[in-house]
Amino acid sequence: MKPSTHESVSSIDMRVNIGSLEMRNPVTVASGTFGSGKEYADFIDLSRLGAIVTKGVSAVSWTGNPGTRVYETAGGMLNSIGLQNPGVEEFCKNDLVWLKQHSPDLPIIVNVSGHSIADYVAVIERLEQESNISAYEVNISCPNVDVGGLAFGVNATESAAVTAACREITKRPLIMKLTPNVTDITEIAKACEAAGADGLSLINTLLGTSIDIHNRTFRFARKVAGLSGPAIKPVALRMVYAVSQAVDVPLIGMGGIASADDAIEFILAGATAVAVGTSNFVDPATTIKCIDGIESYCKRHEVGQVVDLVGAVKG
Repeated sequence: MKPSTHESVSSIDMRVNIGSLEMRNPVTVASGTFGSGKEYADFIDLSRLGAIVTKGVSAVSWTGNPGTRVYETAGGMLNSIGLQNPGVEEFCKNDLVWLKQHSPDLPIIVNVSGHSIADYVAVIERLEQESNISAYEVNISCPNVDVGGLAFGVNATESAAVTAACREITKRPLIMKLTPNVTDITEIAKACEAAGADGLSLINTLLGTSIDIHNRTFRFARKVAGLSGPAIKPVALRMVYAVSQAVDVPLIGMGGIASADDAIEFILAGATAVAVGTSNFVDPATTIKCIDGIESYCKRHEVGQVVDLVGAVKG
């Protein structure tokens, strides 16, 4: 199957900016749902994406979680992958090299993971040696081993500490990825902004679980797993709108986006860009359909540049 191509010149200005990162259009992918693009290159033209967000990268290799890792639910899926990855050195030798050769002009946003502030710093320090990285997306949903395993992102002070440490060692755009599993996500967002974030990604997965009634056991070894897919879209949309009212930095909205209409909702709610996640598993061309659909919407509604839609919901 040949990847879809798009040769026509659009009259719509689809460009958006996340800090100093310019994306040719507002559509990217959610980390962990797209590898680093290689798996999807036979299905779509990667160069059409506004940017690519890689799978999570840690300082050393992570084996991930044992047992069941994915379970389908009504309107989505539960996953307990555990951020399995080969570590930053292997990522640089393989994924980054492949992306540079295959799509040299595609902005690369590397998702950074860690279990301590030192872990995050180590990853970014290594990546700073690479020339073809456009920005970092820092996953603060990771468990903080220094405070008993609670995620960095559930505490404003800890979120700010990670942001500040990463900010100190890079001038590249710094995007903090927020967890929805908090009482007030706007407090976390404001803390990250104050500590130097150039943008925010939201939301990561919601915590959920599933039980096998025949065996009377939890389906996942860790009992809880991350819920994603269309089922979480209303929650994600609410959080994007709330955060857009609380901070001035641009947002990348995600959570259940499966169509251009979904993507446009997030943009109207205040997202500068959007990321497609679980729907990539259902239809590998979802991102391309979103790009084309947003462009068509702008033409129908006589919107000359897509940035005019950001936060344009009425009322």
